[in-house]
Amino acid sequence: MTDWPILSLVIFLPTIGALFVFLVRGDARIVARNARMTALWTSLITFVLSLGIWIDFDTSTAAFQFVERADWIPILGASYHLGVDGISMLFVILSTFLTPLCVLASWEAIQTRVKEYMIAFLLLETFMVGMFCALDFVLFYIFFEGVLIPMFLIIGVWGGANRVYAAFKFFLYTLTGSVLMLVAIMVIYFDAETTDIVELLRLGFDPDLQIWLWLAFFASFAVKVPMWPVHTWLPDAHVEAPTAGSVILAGILLKMGAYGFLRFSLPMLPVASDFFAPLIFTLSVIAIVYTSLVALAQEDMKKLIAYSSVAHMGFVTIGIFTVRTQGVEGAIVQMLSHGVISAALFLCVGVVYDRLHSREISRYGGLVHRMPVYAAVFMVFMLGSVGLPGTSGFVGEFLVLVGAFQVNTWLALLATTGIVLGAAYMLYLYRRVIFGELTKEDLKTMTDLSRREIAIFAPLVAATLWMGVWPEPFLDVMHASVANLIENYEVALRAADAVTVAGR
Repeated sequence: MTDWPILSLVIFLPTIGALFVFLVRGDARIVARNARMTALWTSLITFVLSLGIWIDFDTSTAAFQFVERADWIPILGASYHLGVDGISMLFVILSTFLTPLCVLASWEAIQTRVKEYMIAFLLLETFMVGMFCALDFVLFYIFFEGVLIPMFLIIGVWGGANRVYAAFKFFLYTLTGSVLMLVAIMVIYFDAETTDIVELLRLGFDPDLQIWLWLAFFASFAVKVPMWPVHTWLPDAHVEAPTAGSVILAGILLKMGAYGFLRFSLPMLPVASDFFAPLIFTLSVIAIVYTSLVALAQEDMKKLIAYSSVAHMGFVTIGIFTVRTQGVEGAIVQMLSHGVISAALFLCVGVVYDRLHSREISRYGGLVHRMPVYAAVFMVFMLGSVGLPGTSGFVGEFLVLVGAFQVNTWLALLATTGIVLGAAYMLYLYRRVIFGELTKEDLKTMTDLSRREIAIFAPLVAATLWMGVWPEPFLDVMHASVANLIENYEVALRAADAVTVAGR
């Protein structure tokens, strides 16, 4: 498989599928059916191909693998350069894993403009996978920003009553930060005369320049994570987005900012990253505590899960900037875990919303009497979000806290409050929705999970338990790349300290 242009195939196969969906003709019912089937099979084949990359991935090296390179824009020195390492590999799998589940989740929920909806989702998959594989800054920026377009349409066309407001708020927040990142990329090009990420990872930028570049990247990545206080677009986007849109938003798009910190901020700008680490820790702790308290006060299920996502991503940013093996690997596992669990929680909300058309927690209660399978599935993901041992949430949070303890005891203790508060709001949500007496008449006709819904949740349950019980296959993939990242980071800091001492 290493001789194939396998990454290009995984990236652009969804685009080819979108083209086939575009060409579908016939009456509305036939068009909708064929659009759904084409999108489902395209995304499933893409997922199988990405699994082939994982199987052939060499875990013993930190080098980029499955590399493809061709001249693209010679005047800028930009090339079509693709590759994956231990950091990006698992995010490619996560993207291709969630997409077919989103198509299945939209099977009955989306009844208008089905053809256009499936095209948007397939193009979104191309941009997501391409971003994680890009090894040229120009190519990365195109994929990074390209994600905004189909997501903007998914929220703005198929969302709730305030979808236009939420879509524009999402778009403007994320685009504003990305403009500063574009400026930083231009400065890097003029300074290093290349946009090749692999070459730039080997270069050392002037410490003073690093500060400004780091701040420009931070403006973009912090909004994407999102970090406090630039998180306010997220609850609105989640509430108004269709269920599958919320799944991709929480499962993949929130990881783009954290991935940017790992791919660019730490290895390219180590001096600035070390300087600003206390700022990151402060904002992350505030996000964990504040948004957890806000989640406790929510009456809308989607809003509660959206605020919990901000808190969980606070653990991720803490883990990344500890620059310790356990912290960084824990942050990556936490991103993967959150991608699966938060996606599943939004799907759980979608199940009851499709039946009752309400997300208000007070509208439910006693669902265990009518939907026992649903109650069991919801419990798995609720406990995973809490961080119960044996679930993926525990592995990520535990490793992050180990890394945080190595940096600062108070940092770890304050972050731990997020686990306590997380247990409070998730158990409170579960008790109010699932337990209690079944008193409301319209709830007495609720039906349990269908075969299609079970097919959606089964792989998510399996992934949650797999990462929790046996995380080694995931840690093995990232270990060499994380070790190389930390080693280079420490070497760069020692070199900068030596220069400072010599200057005195």
